[in-house]
Amino acid sequence: MDDTSLLSGKTVLITGGTGSFGRAFARKVLQKCNPRRVIIFSRDEWKQWEMRRSDPIFDHPSIRYFLGDVRDKDRLRSAFSSVDFVIHAAALKQVPAAEYNPGEFVKTNVHGAMNIVDAAIENGVERVIALSTDKAVNPVNLYGATKLCSDKLFVSGNVMVGMGEETRFSVVRYGNVLGSRGSIIPLWLNMLKEGASELPVTDERMTRFWISLEQTVDFVLDSFSVMKGGEIFVPKIPSMKIVDLAEGVAPGVPQKICGIREGEKLHELMISIDDARRTLDLPNYYVIVPEQFKGDPISHFTDQNGSKGTLLADGFTYRSDTNTQWLDPRTLRDLLDLSPDKPVEVS
Repeated sequence: MDDTSLLSGKTVLITGGTGSFGRAFARKVLQKCNPRRVIIFSRDEWKQWEMRRSDPIFDHPSIRYFLGDVRDKDRLRSAFSSVDFVIHAAALKQVPAAEYNPGEFVKTNVHGAMNIVDAAIENGVERVIALSTDKAVNPVNLYGATKLCSDKLFVSGNVMVGMGEETRFSVVRYGNVLGSRGSIIPLWLNMLKEGASELPVTDERMTRFWISLEQTVDFVLDSFSVMKGGEIFVPKIPSMKIVDLAEGVAPGVPQKICGIREGEKLHELMISIDDARRTLDLPNYYVIVPEQFKGDPISHFTDQNGSKGTLLADGFTYRSDTNTQWLDPRTLRDLLDLSPDKPVEVS
């Protein structure tokens, strides 16, 4: 199925729509998908105003801005009226902040997820995709634990759908997004712009999964096309050592090891050994089939080309340090448009 035609004439709502992903997704949908409406749902009126002013596409006749918080179920019920597709991108995300403000993270990331599921079912939304994170797998920090709980709620949301209802829920799980707001790369670029002579690096052994913002948007669109309900979609993306990431951003600039922050892992995991028993391997991504599906996992899923994939081998894990794909510093600079003769710019 053409993932752009799927949204033609439909109303699409993005929670956390003023964030990096929300803006990129809204732009792609408005430019390529001919939607009836695109609704930006977020709680900050200043960010909505700034988004509208930042680019003419965000003042498109089909775009709407809706103030609200995912903690408020009544507001979600109102916002979801006549909505066909929902992308749930709203979350509290900063790992150290979660350790010191656990209740706030639970209210947004867990209670908010429950509210999304309930409001979507009550309004007959066709399809819902929630954005997850590699930190939700075998979590060691509170942020990851709240996202794991969120993932479980969205997968189980398919069980809550009544007879005759068509609402479907799935999850997209990926790694760190290159250059997204609040990530390490914009921080480093700001430091360089202000004249820093060295860059802070947590641990020279650390590895992370990396994906571009454009790739996340395309992957979510593809997932809408193939979702049956309950799947967790995981793209095959490269890993990179944190020291190589710093070298790619600022070749030759000294690095200062500052130690791992509260709640951080050395390496990230996107598919655990236990998940692998229910995971299908397809050319460009993995599909974790829901536990509620009791039959053969291969019979649950078919991609756009009719492929059902193959089950992963026993003992498989998808880890950032044992990944078979790696991103080198030069390729990173190309992805970030950091050519040798180009001055450092910070968006």
